[in-house]
Amino acid sequence: MSFITENPRGGCVLAGINSVLGALDRVCPVLHSGPGCCMQTTAAEQGQSGKKHSCFVSGVSLPSSNMLEKEVVFGGVEKLRTTIQGAIDIIDADAYFVLTGCTAGIIGDNIKSVTEEFTEKGHKVYAIDTPGFAGDSNLGYETVWNTFIEQVIKAPEKKNPKLVNIFGIVPYHDPFWSGTLEELDRILSKLGLTVNTFFTKQQGLEAVEHCAEAALNIIVNPWLFKGPAKKFEEKFAVPSLRFPFAPIGATDTSAFVRAVAEKLSLDRELTQRVIDEEESYVYRYLAQAIGVLSWKRFAVAGDASSAIAITRYLANDYSFTPVLVIITEPIFRPEDKERIIKAVTELEYAEAPRVVFASDQWEINQAVKNEPSDITLLVGSTNEKEVALEAGIQFLNATFPMNERLVFNRTYCGYRGSLTFTEDLYDNL
Repeated sequence: MSFITENPRGGCVLAGINSVLGALDRVCPVLHSGPGCCMQTTAAEQGQSGKKHSCFVSGVSLPSSNMLEKEVVFGGVEKLRTTIQGAIDIIDADAYFVLTGCTAGIIGDNIKSVTEEFTEKGHKVYAIDTPGFAGDSNLGYETVWNTFIEQVIKAPEKKNPKLVNIFGIVPYHDPFWSGTLEELDRILSKLGLTVNTFFTKQQGLEAVEHCAEAALNIIVNPWLFKGPAKKFEEKFAVPSLRFPFAPIGATDTSAFVRAVAEKLSLDRELTQRVIDEEESYVYRYLAQAIGVLSWKRFAVAGDASSAIAITRYLANDYSFTPVLVIITEPIFRPEDKERIIKAVTELEYAEAPRVVFASDQWEINQAVKNEPSDITLLVGSTNEKEVALEAGIQFLNATFPMNERLVFNRTYCGYRGSLTFTEDLYDNL
């Protein structure tokens, strides 16, 4: 029996791979696919992420073999060979990654044999042989890092006890990814750490190649990156710390800082000094707006990390009442669901909200419409705007997809991002 999802959030695994590579500086994806995959995979992720696109090679200008009927019948290896050579001749990239669309995956073209020809000539050309039908864009993020672990990352000659890697924030699938990584980088740098964000500070292949020198992988997501984290530890002896969301506000961001400091055995006085400085900065601003925002009964619809962080900030730091939380990602592992529910429901002051796992837009809309408690604020994606308008609910577009806002390095994450989030709530009253 077939199942159709209304308004799926994001694209296929190829869309996820395309977006992750597009966010790395001086890296060029090369598509071995049909002629529509380049445009469609770009539109599915970058086209719905705050109106910004990859800038080194534009998402709709990527080299592609544009497979047609001839390649389906006789194979597209030769056409791929000329496409890679053309990309090397025209695009001055540090590395080229060949991605397979559904067509190439179905007919079984051996792309690795082609990429090895160029590797033998001294070019950094790598194969990611995971066709689009294998999964969604979240899998694309993990697929890229699995490829890096297997083919790109070098065994460390020595470890750097102050170097950390940040994972779990998916470029473009999180509209605020640039600003979120910058805020986490800013906070961790105050602790004396050097941070690999990989997708900001014009970091690129060199940061990836040497990231096994790190003392810790920090995963800010409740479920993503489980497989790659295990491979990192087994192959490069880099342990992981999972913080189940990208924190918003003083309460959770300070908990995040303490968790990292404890894991790395950082100086306690320095850690507390950083927390005191950052909390003082935030509370001085919030104190100027006491009483500006009226009390709200709110619902959140979004990916797990965003939904958790928004719910906890509004409930714990701003004393709003959480009513409904809709997790819009397809979550399959029971332990991941348990982790998400725990993070959403174990709040400081408020009663636990109702938690719904729904990826289909009709189901999401029904959850909002049929909620027995009154909702006066809905924080969600562009897809939820219509149901909010129908119900006369205050609405803020804060999760993916985000089609009506331009976002560069804006973020709701961390200490300073929480001030931006609060400002946006006031603007939408």
